[in-house]
Amino acid sequence: MTTSPVSTRSRVSHGAGFWIVATTFLVVMAYSTVPTPLYALYQARDGFPVSTITVIFAAYAVGVVFSLFFVGHISDWVGRRRMLLIAILISALSAVLFLLWSSVEGLIVARVVNGVSIGVLTATATAHLGELRAVARPDENSIVAASVAGASNLGGLALGPLIGGLFAEFLPNPLVLPHAVFLVALVIATIVMVSVPETVEQSEPRRRYRPQRLAVPASSRGAFIAAGFGAFAGFALLGLFTSLAPTILIGTFDAPDHLLAGVTTFSVFGAAALGQVLLARLPLQRQLLIATVSCGVGLAAVAAGAVLPQLGVFLVGGVIAGLGVGVLFKSAIATAGSLADPARRGETLSLVFLIAYCGLALPVLAIGFALTFAPEIDVLLIFVSLVLVTTVLAGVAMTRRAAGRP
Repeated sequence: MTTSPVSTRSRVSHGAGFWIVATTFLVVMAYSTVPTPLYALYQARDGFPVSTITVIFAAYAVGVVFSLFFVGHISDWVGRRRMLLIAILISALSAVLFLLWSSVEGLIVARVVNGVSIGVLTATATAHLGELRAVARPDENSIVAASVAGASNLGGLALGPLIGGLFAEFLPNPLVLPHAVFLVALVIATIVMVSVPETVEQSEPRRRYRPQRLAVPASSRGAFIAAGFGAFAGFALLGLFTSLAPTILIGTFDAPDHLLAGVTTFSVFGAAALGQVLLARLPLQRQLLIATVSCGVGLAAVAAGAVLPQLGVFLVGGVIAGLGVGVLFKSAIATAGSLADPARRGETLSLVFLIAYCGLALPVLAIGFALTFAPEIDVLLIFVSLVLVTTVLAGVAMTRRAAGRP
């Protein structure tokens, strides 16, 4: 198997294909977070407790982890484009489920299915972008492809809640219309994706299927572990704002506005995506130092804003922390990609995303359990404190590795 410029049945150049994949990546990721500001509407309609919201959200993360372990790596031998098409179609199926089965049970199933699509998508699209860019611009540093992949990933996650909030606040049928619109967008994305060049030549004879290997590059184990730690810590913070931002705004700040809920999550994820771009030209060590300080200061402000309570302090803290998380995550992905054997790049990236989405799922499940017997503000403060320690430690470890220190 090779990752040479294979272009069978493609109708656009590798350069154009790069931007098609990046845009599709952004759209599918955006749909995965569109329900964030809608959870309060489902809750008001059906009367379920806050802990149920965390279960619905965690169902998405469970779907991602399951998919990354069993499916996310196989684009290394069956092809990037084929797996991206499958990912888009699975996401479209989740939209159909949201439209036809909107009870709590249906929401859980739809979120699991949506998570499966993201597990297929993330590592595959990230690897595909790197390979398309390498063919289109062979003289260019690989950090550009990593930055675009990270911006599409986190930028999509940022846009979803904002779009969902706009639908909820200003348009009719907010539990129907967003899913219908994205269903159409996903169908269009499927049609366009067919024209993108393939970058993986399928091996003969075809490799036997096996689940994701939970292994790291033996010669660079320390660097890989530091990268995985950073991905886990960063996604733990993002999980807080994706799953519980609307509930926190209502319960702590008495702010039930659905658009505000979307803007809050958008601001955090948007800062994460923007930070990747704005700091891209700085030396890696300096980027990681800024990221570490941003995570510490931002999370401290989130905690202070919740205690006072001051919504502005809470939101600014989330934005500052989000910027730091974006840089940590991009650095983790770039590190993993640089350590990977080209023939196993999808597998290595799948493992990093698997670690990251465990960071998204496990803390949120713990929050849901804690909310059944502890006040919301206490749970929030404990969670923020743990994430603060974890992100700062991860940032320090990655900074030391970037500086060449063990």
